[in-house]
Amino acid sequence: MPSKATTVEQYLSALPEDRKTSVNKIRDQILKNLPNGVEETINYGMLGYVIPHTVYPSGYHCDPKLPLPFINLANQKNFIAVYSMVLYAKPTLMDWFVLEYSKRCKYKLDMGKSCVRFKKMEDIPFDLIGELTAKVTAKEWISIYENSIKK
Repeated sequence: MPSKATTVEQYLSALPEDRKTSVNKIRDQILKNLPNGVEETINYGMLGYVIPHTVYPSGYHCDPKLPLPFINLANQKNFIAVYSMVLYAKPTLMDWFVLEYSKRCKYKLDMGKSCVRFKKMEDIPFDLIGELTAKVTAKEWISIYENSIKK
């Protein structure tokens, strides 16, 4: 369920106690590895890391008023989710992520098209999320995104 928070601080302060540490550790990894041109905001009721209109004026094709999504982080009812549009759009990155995840985690990867779900807080590969964040520049993501929506 999306949060009603309008700021990052509100979102973080509303987290349940048993999730605060894990969400903040993931957030720290994302922020440490965030490419230039990507900024933190609230997007779709969760923590969003987006390419703002100042960098990519066209915005998100589904709703051009919104900035281009890069990665999102959300506390959901039964898990913490990381949504990476780049994983979905770049198959070689997906292959890398799946392989690295299997090396670092003892539990099976729980993943949708762009959503990685973490149900066991003690088995979150925080450093892997940081590495994923740093794998693609804002410029490269814009190029991948434009090539995929123009097909």
